[in-house]
Amino acid sequence: MTETTSTSTATTTGEPEPSDSMKAFGAAHKAFRKRAGYTQEDYAPLVGYQPGTVASIEQGRRFPPRVFVERAEEVLDAFGALKGVYKHVGREKGLASWFRQWAELEEQAISLYTFENRLVPGLLQTEAYARTLFDEQVPVLTDSQVEAQLAAREERQRLLAERPNTAYSFIVEEYVIHRATGGPDVRRALIDHMLEVTKPRNIELQLLPMALGAHAGMAGPIQLLETPEHEWFAYCEGQRSGQLLVDPKSISVLHMRYAKLRSQALSPGDTWSLLERMRGAL
Repeated sequence: MTETTSTSTATTTGEPEPSDSMKAFGAAHKAFRKRAGYTQEDYAPLVGYQPGTVASIEQGRRFPPRVFVERAEEVLDAFGALKGVYKHVGREKGLASWFRQWAELEEQAISLYTFENRLVPGLLQTEAYARTLFDEQVPVLTDSQVEAQLAAREERQRLLAERPNTAYSFIVEEYVIHRATGGPDVRRALIDHMLEVTKPRNIELQLLPMALGAHAGMAGPIQLLETPEHEWFAYCEGQRSGQLLVDPKSISVLHMRYAKLRSQALSPGDTWSLLERMRGAL
């Protein structure tokens, strides 16, 4: 991680792209699966994924989720070989450095705060919503790049289910939900999904009402997290770059802004009611 006095900065083009290491993992997985005598159709239910997902991973087109690797190791009795190859997949150049750093911190976080005024946070997106965003990226992504990014998004989203003791807070501008991203069907499914995934007590969602006007988040999105050692980190993203902030003074400013946003946003209960009304109007 490159550090200056206050920040660590890395240029990003998004999330993981297909790479030689993904193909290497796929080939190794295929060899172990065949050694065990499984077809893709027989094997898929044993690891909890669809045959098409298994095929995409073995072809190197889809980034292998961590849970998939762990289940594959157990089912195929791979002697730790798949986990070993997977470590190198995570270090491939195709993975933007800022994403690796932040994703590693996310996996251990005991608190994760997210404010968004551009789009629905990645952890709350549906596949259809995410696919729409990836399809509209410029420069245009290849099909394999889209699939790799969708797999990475899916992997991150498992945090919500796998870390029930982590405190998640999401604040999203109301107009983000009103935007017709993907059309009515995609929006309808998105709202249903957001209502469902924010049911657990450790996940809090607040909408920032459009009628509010100016607010504490006018400078852009905010991401904050707390590690098990009670260290705080922040991440801010621009068009073609991201900043991992480590300076306590900079992080303190973002904490103050996030606290103000919490007081300016609708309560979780009022947010739930507004989402239900928006859902009913579609």
